[in-house]
Amino acid sequence: MSKHKYYYNPETCRYEKIKKSKKDIFLRLSIYSLTVLFSSFILINIYDTYFESPKIVTLKKENQELQTHYEILNKEINVAYKMLDNLEERDDNVYRIIFEAEPIPSTIRQAGIGGINRYKELIDGNLERADLIVDNYAKIDELKRKLYIQTKSYDELLDMANNKEELVATIPAIQPVSNKDLKRVASGFGTRIDPFLKVKRMHYGLDFSVKKGTPIYATADGRVVIIKSSFGGLGKYIYLDHGNGYRTVYGHLNKFNVRKGQKVKRGELIAYSGNSGRSTAPHLHYEVHKNGKKLNPVNFFFNDLTPNQYEEVIKLSSVENQALGSTF
Repeated sequence: MSKHKYYYNPETCRYEKIKKSKKDIFLRLSIYSLTVLFSSFILINIYDTYFESPKIVTLKKENQELQTHYEILNKEINVAYKMLDNLEERDDNVYRIIFEAEPIPSTIRQAGIGGINRYKELIDGNLERADLIVDNYAKIDELKRKLYIQTKSYDELLDMANNKEELVATIPAIQPVSNKDLKRVASGFGTRIDPFLKVKRMHYGLDFSVKKGTPIYATADGRVVIIKSSFGGLGKYIYLDHGNGYRTVYGHLNKFNVRKGQKVKRGELIAYSGNSGRSTAPHLHYEVHKNGKKLNPVNFFFNDLTPNQYEEVIKLSSVENQALGSTF
C-alpha cells in the first residue's frame, strides 16, 4: 500500500499527490515522539509495579540480608552488655568485698568517650540508615571502653589475689589470750556499766578475765605503733597497726614484750596481762579498729574457734554486765 496521499484536482481532472510542508512533518514527528515516550513511561511504570528487574530483586535480597545481620549483631552486642554488667556486678559486690577493696565508682564505669563530632563523617556522608550504623559504632565503642576498665580492674584484683596470703595475715583473726574453754570472756562490746561511774556507757572492746601475768598475743601480723604507760584509762597499753586500715588495742597490761616500731606475727607474744590504769581486776581490754571505726572484736575470732564455740562466745559477750575497767 502506498504511503502517499492524493486528492482530486477539479481543474486538472486528475488525482494529485498531497505535498506536506516541513512544518507539518516536524509537528507530526514531535507528536509521534511524545506519544511514544509517554507510552513507554506508562509501560515502564506498570512493569516496575508488577514485575521487578533482576537487579532490583538482587538489591532487595541484599538489603534484607543486611537487615537480618544488623538485627543479629545488635542482639549479640546486647548479650555482650549483659555479660559485662554481670561481671561488673560480681567485681564490685563479690570480688572487691573479699579483698576489702572499694568498688569502681559508677562515674568511671559510665564515663563517655570521644566528643559530639566522633561520628560526624558517617552522619554527613549521606549514607542510607546512617543512624543504624552510628548506633552500632557507639555501642561497640562503649563496650570496648567498659571492657578496658574491667580488664584493668581484674589486673588489680589479680595483684590482690597474689598478695592474699599477706592480706589475710593482717586481719585480726584469733583471740588475744588462750581461751579454749571460753570462760575468759567477762564483758563484751556494747552498752555496759562503768565500774567507777556506775552508769551505762559504750564499751568499745572485749574484756578477758585473766590472771596477772597471762601471755597476750598479737591477733594479726603488724607493727607496734604505740606503747605507753599511764595511771588512768587503759594503763599500760599497746597499739598494733596491721595495715589495710586495721588496728588492735591491748590495755591494762602489766609488762611489755615488744618495743615501738617492732614488727610482729599473728600469735606472737607481745605482753603480759595486768591490772594497770582504771581497772577493778586483772584483765585484758581488747579492741579492733577498721579505718578509725571501733568494731566488735568477737566478729574476728574465726581462725581459732569452731562454729559452736563462736556462737558461745557471742552469747557470753552479749550479756549486759559491768565492765572490768574504764577506758575513758
